Amino acid sequence: MFTGLIEATGRVRGLDPVAGGQRVTIETDLAPQLALGDSVATNGVCLTVVALTADTWSADVSPETLRVTSLGTLRPGGFVNLERPLAVGSRLGGHFVQGHVDGTGQVESVTPEGEFYRVRISYPPALAAYFIEKGSVAVDGISLTVAALADRTFDVQIIPHTWTATTLRHAGPGTTVNLECDMVGKYVLRSLSLGTTRA
Repeated sequence: MFTGLIEATGRVRGLDPVAGGQRVTIETDLAPQLALGDSVATNGVCLTVVALTADTWSADVSPETLRVTSLGTLRPGGFVNLERPLAVGSRLGGHFVQGHVDGTGQVESVTPEGEFYRVRISYPPALAAYFIEKGSVAVDGISLTVAALADRTFDVQIIPHTWTATTLRHAGPGTTVNLECDMVGKYVLRSLSLGTTRA
């Protein structure tokens, strides 16, 4: 379980094929704080540490994950958002993020507003029911608030700290991003779809 508060960014050092999937190696200052078997949210995707060096860690990415997330578009030298799991007793500063991506979206526009930025993102029709204005969404693992909502797009307002501390500063029109909708909303909609009521 994660919070969507990004701890660091990393640079993709290597991409190597493994048994139908891919091993990704990421260079980051977080590497010395990791251990084999740890989970790390990488652009919002929960990955497992399978190898470590002094300044890098590696994870094996399955064919399914490569297909349904933006990790399949990673290239050497690219940047990723990183977050370690929420520790028991820690404050929850963002919102509950599982690291299970619901789909990908596309950045439609990035508009400066003073020191802030407004980013418009299009999303798949299948996710429409999970978005509400002022609700939470994880974009490449970043906990953000839906500032405006339309039929196929939503806007988020990015504060200066988030802009400089995450990969959003590298985003532009056409950039593919991972989307994870609010977990609570998904459970509520699932319950309603089944007609679940209390006896």
